[in-house]
Amino acid sequence: MKHFYSHLVEIESVTVKLDELDLTEEQKIHLAALVDSTIHHTVFELILSKLSDEDKKAFLARLKDNPDDEKLMEFLSSKVENIEEEIKKTVNKLKDELHEDIKEAKNS
Repeated sequence: MKHFYSHLVEIESVTVKLDELDLTEEQKIHLAALVDSTIHHTVFELILSKLSDEDKKAFLARLKDNPDDEKLMEFLSSKVENIEEEIKKTVNKLKDELHEDIKEAKNS
């Protein structure tokens, strides 16, 4: 699914690893959706933890009006220093954990 921060995040490496598991196509699709959802929630947790209460309200109002608005990143960048790098770093850490989980699942 496309999100306003999608240009910062690559999850294909995780979905490729999911394809290596002995799962049905339906199971792979379900797991890929879970990966996307987990990343989405992790990014939102990060963003909301960095914003003031007033900025949270403004961000959420903008998000509600237009969830794909590319200007959301501009807004966040004006409120949080290095937010794009923080998102990348947080997602990469999560992806490393997911890769490790998939590796364990494959070996068991």
